[in-house]
Amino acid sequence: MKLKKGVKRFLIIFIILLIAGASVFVYFKFFNNKKGTVKKVKVVDKIDKYGYQLKDSKNEAYKTEFKNLKEILNKDEVNYEDYAKSISKLFIIDFYSLDDKLAKTDVGGVDFVYKDEQADFLEKAENTYYKYVESNVYGNRQQSLPIVDSVTVESIEETSFKIDSKNETDDKAYKVSVTWNYKNESGSGYQNSATLIVVHEGDVILSIAEME
Repeated sequence: MKLKKGVKRFLIIFIILLIAGASVFVYFKFFNNKKGTVKKVKVVDKIDKYGYQLKDSKNEAYKTEFKNLKEILNKDEVNYEDYAKSISKLFIIDFYSLDDKLAKTDVGGVDFVYKDEQADFLEKAENTYYKYVESNVYGNRQQSLPIVDSVTVESIEETSFKIDSKNETDDKAYKVSVTWNYKNESGSGYQNSATLIVVHEGDVILSIAEME
């Protein structure tokens, strides 16, 4: 049976529209939904004088310790040993917790690293510990990553440390030994102890200059 030209034309247009509609459906169903909405990070607290900020993406351990740091730094007379302990904890929590990071370039702990060492620190982190962190910009990452649950300061003592970038020696630096645990064994096989060197950066700020 032969179809009239008008019917043929109608069927051709109908098929084209059907294919186009199906293509649009597939795009929005699988591609666009998979991409989702870009995750936005907000600053929920800060310590202005020291330049520290708390973002809502940080885990509960970090938020709790940030509150402790704020209390330490808001006192009329800052206890620098307590200050060194607190930033050591915050650094470990932020650096070794990968689950809350958006990508391998979202390196944690940078706020507490000595400024002259930050570029080298970032490069090494991105090429080692953060190298295989998948992007979570759209909140759809399936990768299982570690979360630091708690940090313990095992010891702290004053030490002398040469700051190479300034050719200076800080005679009142701190050597801080810490251990930490991961939430729900998420960090099985990952590092769980370190020794940090905390130095004075300017008149009031302490920063981490080295990690062993």
